[in-house]
Amino acid sequence: MYNKNIKLVIAALIVGAAVWQMIEGYIGNGIMLILLASIFVFLYFKNELILLAFLRLRKQDFAGAKKWLDRIKNPESALTTKQQGYYNYLLGIMLSQTNITQAEKYLKKAIKLGLSMNQDLAVAKLNLAGIAMTKRRKREAQNLLTEAKKLDKHGMLKEQITMMKQQMKKI
Repeated sequence: MYNKNIKLVIAALIVGAAVWQMIEGYIGNGIMLILLASIFVFLYFKNELILLAFLRLRKQDFAGAKKWLDRIKNPESALTTKQQGYYNYLLGIMLSQTNITQAEKYLKKAIKLGLSMNQDLAVAKLNLAGIAMTKRRKREAQNLLTEAKKLDKHGMLKEQITMMKQQMKKI
């Protein structure tokens, strides 16, 4: 919605108003303003539009998630580096249903920018392995599968990895 720097400026102005309220003796108003400023600081680190897209994706509503992601006009200036990674990750997952060439580009960019959670990184590498397998690049697919298996600490993707290894034997 707002540029990342504007969020910090708004938070700083609200903190300034909170300090002024506390100096004037209105401690309750100051505390509430600090809580309000903490919302803007939270939204600096976790972009609200990406959070809404994740919620839509959780419900398997790809069109709704795409709508929320399309509201981010210039991701390079509006998002931090990790947020850009998740932006590309979401676009890659959504495009993997329709256009695997573009999905591969977005997923590689997401891995390059970095994802916070190992599970997300494992899913991205698993999707890239599937794309490499459909393009008959067996060695690259095997490397990506082993990396995904290493990153999957909780075993949530174990079934998908074994299924993909079985399909790879047919190639």
